[in-house]
Amino acid sequence: MKKYRQNRFNDEFALDENILYLNHAAVSPWPLRTQRAVTEFASENTHVGSKHYLRWMEIESQLRKQLRELINASSVDDIALLKNTSEALSVVAFGLPWKNGDNVVSSDQEFPSNRIVWQALASRGVEFRPADLSGEESPEDALFARVNEHTRLIAVSSIQFGTGLQLDLKRIGEFCREHNILFCVDAIQSIGAVQFDVQAIHADFAMADGHKWMLGPEGLALFYCRAELREQLALHQFGWHMTDAFVDFDRPDWQPADSARRFECGSPNMLAAHALNASLSLLLEIKMDNVEAAVLENSRTLFAAIESDQKLELVTDTTPGRFGGIVTFRHHRADNQALFTHLTDSGVMCAMRGGGVRFSPHFYTPEEKILQAVELAPIEGIG
Repeated sequence: MKKYRQNRFNDEFALDENILYLNHAAVSPWPLRTQRAVTEFASENTHVGSKHYLRWMEIESQLRKQLRELINASSVDDIALLKNTSEALSVVAFGLPWKNGDNVVSSDQEFPSNRIVWQALASRGVEFRPADLSGEESPEDALFARVNEHTRLIAVSSIQFGTGLQLDLKRIGEFCREHNILFCVDAIQSIGAVQFDVQAIHADFAMADGHKWMLGPEGLALFYCRAELREQLALHQFGWHMTDAFVDFDRPDWQPADSARRFECGSPNMLAAHALNASLSLLLEIKMDNVEAAVLENSRTLFAAIESDQKLELVTDTTPGRFGGIVTFRHHRADNQALFTHLTDSGVMCAMRGGGVRFSPHFYTPEEKILQAVELAPIEGIG
């Protein structure tokens, strides 16, 4: 896989040679095919405007099919294209018919998007119950320990943005099914990095922006809603695009679309759709099992390099099945800010997260770049 990764797709990425890009868990650089798609779309707009809008709609339709394949949804009707993960989470949080006294179980490691939206339900009498993921025999047991007879939904990230901890989503999904609890997954740190199957994990809802591991632009996100639950989510945004006959502008009556398009109130982001369509074509061409294998191999490369240096300490759990593409570590003698500043000043694109510094190389990241970044981490002059 390494040779396949580094040779066949080298010409898809044109990162500056002076950049050590290990920040895909934040914002990814685009493949060249994505740049071309955006450039061609801009040129077409400049010269002929919306003359080919019907073709643009075909691209949007193709994107939905790609997303369906990427997460193994049962139908493209399960896929909505929203602005971002936060909007998708809000559609769920403020669409469900809550009762006073209900609660949402989550974790103490969630990105604010997957915390604030549930905390905002306090005015409706809904309690947010975060679990200490290190407080039980397993992270899943920690979640289950916070469940009681009033738990309506479990909301977690598939992979934690700070520590890189990967949860056993299938186990959580089976628990939810058994206890008649809804299951909502923020999959932004999984989709595009590792294989993700909404049916296998029994997800009711899943969402993810395109600008991280999917190698796309900001401003466009996937929202998956299980078909049986679509009509249970009350709508709070309305417009022409979410109706059953959205191209019949003169029709006086309307109903929400039967598909997940009912959650898309207005005009689609066609520029971002062209870009994400191009990016996903690369991932699907390579196939996600190959992408995952390369991402996990890069993580293991980081583990070995970090563990071999006595000045460095891993934060991320190295147990197989407990990590994805995120590797977080710290320096024994330097604080995280000093380490982060040193690395970024040295050309390493990374982030300060989860009690340390976070590296997140993608499938195509050369091993020599990964090792070079780790070699910079000890900081000369600090013992």
